[in-house]
This record gives sequence, C-alpha cells and structure tokens, in this order.
Amino acid sequence: MATAAAAAEEKESTSIPLSQAENGGADPEDPAKSPPSSSNSSTRKACCFVLQSWFSKKFMTGCMVLFPVAVTFFVTWWFLQFVDGFFSPLYERLGVDIFGLGFITSLLFVFFVGVFVSSWMGAAVFSVGEWVIKRLPFVRHIYSASKQISVAISPDQNTTAFKEVAIIRHPRVGEYAFGFITSTVILQGENEDEELCSVFVPTNHLYIGDIFLVNSKEIIRPNLSIREGIEIIVSGGMTMPLVISPKERVERIPNNIKM
Repeated sequence: MATAAAAAEEKESTSIPLSQAENGGADPEDPAKSPPSSSNSSTRKACCFVLQSWFSKKFMTGCMVLFPVAVTFFVTWWFLQFVDGFFSPLYERLGVDIFGLGFITSLLFVFFVGVFVSSWMGAAVFSVGEWVIKRLPFVRHIYSASKQISVAISPDQNTTAFKEVAIIRHPRVGEYAFGFITSTVILQGENEDEELCSVFVPTNHLYIGDIFLVNSKEIIRPNLSIREGIEIIVSGGMTMPLVISPKERVERIPNNIKM
C-alpha cells in the first residue's frame, strides 16, 4: 500500500496541466517563458498594407500616364486607316500595296481641292454644290453645323467667322460665360447710340448655343485665339489655362516696360 501511494504522488508531481502543454509548457505568469506577443503579426500586416498601397498608387500613376498616350496613338492610327481607305482600294486594283500611299494621296487631293476652290471657277462649282446640299431636307442641318465649325477655325476669317473670344457676366453677378464675338451692332437710343456685340455662348459643344447682345465695354476679351477658345469649349473646360489675362492688360505691359 505504501508503494502504491508513493507512485500516485510521483505521478501527480510529474503531470503537466493541459493549458501549459498547449503553451509548450511555459508558465503564463513568467514573462521570460511566455510566448512572443502579436506585435510581429501587426508589423507584417502594416508592411503588407504599405506595399499594397504603394503598388496601387504606382499602378494608377502608370495608367494615368499611358492612358492619354494610348488614346492618342489609337485615334491617330484610326485616322490614318480611315483616310488611307479612300484611295487604298484603287491602288490595290492596280497591284500596288504600300501602306500610307492612300493617306498621302488623300492629303494631296485635299490640297488640290483647296487650290481649285480658291479660283473663280472652283468657287462657282462649289456654290452650285452647296445650293444643292442646302435643298436636301436632313443633310442641310448637318452641313450647316459642320460648316459653322469649319468657318470658325478657317484661316480666312471672313464676316461669318468668330471674331474674338469673349467672357461675359452671365447668368448672374459673380458668374461668367465663355463665348465668341460674331458681329457688332449699333443700338439707336433716345439720347445716344450704344454699341453692342453679338456674343455666341455655346450650350452644347459648339454648334448649339445662345446669342447675347452685350455692351462692348462690358465684355472681357481674354488673350486667347479662336482655336484655343474652341479647344476649351470642346474639351469641357479641361484645357482652360490657369491664368487668363485681358488683351488690354497684355498690351499695356510692353508700354510700361518701355517707359
């Protein structure tokens, strides 16, 4: 009996609790024997988050840089194929297969059309063709809108083209509208006459808009060309310069420097 009791006491003294066995036999109250804290896992998570954020940021930066380049190349390639397709079938029938030859031929064709229309005979033929197009029910609206745009950016600034870029106060105080001066008119009054400018303010890209008669003294004339103004309208204001100076101020600066 004494031998059995001694064996039971020895077994109890050598047994390890289950909680200590799961912790590798370490005493939770002893800091030297306690397992490492969760700081390592937090550090790994923080490093993974930083790397993921850095990768995402650089990837988006690359997309932002390559997107306009890709769009430019795509539009240019599409334009080359589109223009080249006018005369390339003709060269294919002749057995000539040279890429770009149709594009060059198209450019030469446009050039010679411009030379022909500049003569009196070409102008007469063009007027007859334009008269026929304006009699067509649906085509005349498309032709009128496209002609308005082409005349506006034409190097021959005639009476129907945009004269200047204008900024007017519209529709309320503190707000401005971007438009183009198309003509001037004299408004006769009881005391004195008033010079008004016809300002075309596009409301849908460039071919639809409103016309306002504004006093010429109340119009702000920025130092922008007609083409720059059209680019601002077509791009929705994304090409707007950071600083816009009136023409009068720009013209005064050289005079002040000379003085």
